Amino acid sequence: MSNHVHLLVSAVNSQNLSKLPQSVGRKYVPYFNHKYGSSGTLWEGRFKANSIDSESYLLRCYRYIEHNPMRANMIGKPDDYRWSNYSANAYGADNPILTPHPLYLSLGDL
Repeated sequence: MSNHVHLLVSAVNSQNLSKLPQSVGRKYVPYFNHKYGSSGTLWEGRFKANSIDSESYLLRCYRYIEHNPMRANMIGKPDDYRWSNYSANAYGADNPILTPHPLYLSLGDL
């Protein structure tokens, strides 16, 4: 998205979830600032995280994230958005940073 990011992340230890944006801030922000001659932070406020406590909510989160660029009129169909995992999830396209969730896989073969 042009002004925010959605990540659907599973962690063995919930403490690790807060370390992810912290790590990105420490590594990516200096890179970005150096590359574009900027300074300061890139994000406003603290990140927001929600627990996913049911299978149906997990699947709704997948759908929401993968269709969000369409709702924002940025693309015509979900697989047009280059930063989405939609192609990997819907068509089985290779994505080395994605580990398919067992629930998603249990929906059936491609």
